[in-house]
Amino acid sequence: MKIHIDIDGRYKETEITVCCGQMSDELEKVIASLRALDLKLTGVKGRQTYILDAAQVLYIDTTDKKTFLYTQSDIYESPLRLYELEQRLSASDFFRAGKSSIINFNKIKSLRSDIDGRLIVRMENDEKLIVSRQYASYVKDKLNRRDGE
Repeated sequence: MKIHIDIDGRYKETEITVCCGQMSDELEKVIASLRALDLKLTGVKGRQTYILDAAQVLYIDTTDKKTFLYTQSDIYESPLRLYELEQRLSASDFFRAGKSSIINFNKIKSLRSDIDGRLIVRMENDEKLIVSRQYASYVKDKLNRRDGE
């Protein structure tokens, strides 16, 4: 893979062009990471609304009909519903982990199998989350693709 960087003051915004013979899993991963870097979400904490980089978000959870965004050190309430966030994040490495949660795959520190086919994932902040049996196969497939199998 060749990487060319052209730094010039005449450019008003950053543009990335990918030239390839065919799409690969590795290239899809790079593109998903780039999209996540540019994606913004809003969250409310106290009486202020914050603009967050989606890549900062470890996971998203719904409790009592309220949706929360969890970062390394803070919790923000989202004005969007879980399904709206799932749609917005579909091109990035976020995945549905259960009826009320979405996890950022890139923020998983470790994982292990649990009873009944579920997975227990440990996030970068050492919090443990459950991936339901219904979504565990997605995580396993994604791991296999990243390992090059």
